[in-house]
Order: sequence, then structure tokens, then C-alpha cells
Amino acid sequence: MPIIKHDQFIKAPIDICFNLARIVSVHTQTTYRTKEKAVGGVTEGLL
Repeated sequence: MPIIKHDQFIKAPIDICFNLARIVSVHTQTTYRTKEKAVGGVTEGLL
């Protein structure tokens, strides 16, 4: 099985990065080109 490794340095505390990754609106902003949207379950706020 292939392994894909990607490193990204972000100059911010880990708790801020973690919480940003859980915000539905932030996630949908990163996927606007594929027109993804939340349709069930949690559709706003924190996942």
C-alpha cells in the first residue's frame, strides 16, 4: 500500500489548529471547488 506523507508547518498553537479543523464552515471553504457541503448531522459549528 502506498504511503503519502505531507508535512506542513503552521506557526500557531495546536489547540487552535485542531479547533479550526473541526469548524464546518472552515472545512467547506477549503472544498468550495468541489462544491461540497454539509447535508446531514452537524452542518454548522464544531464537528
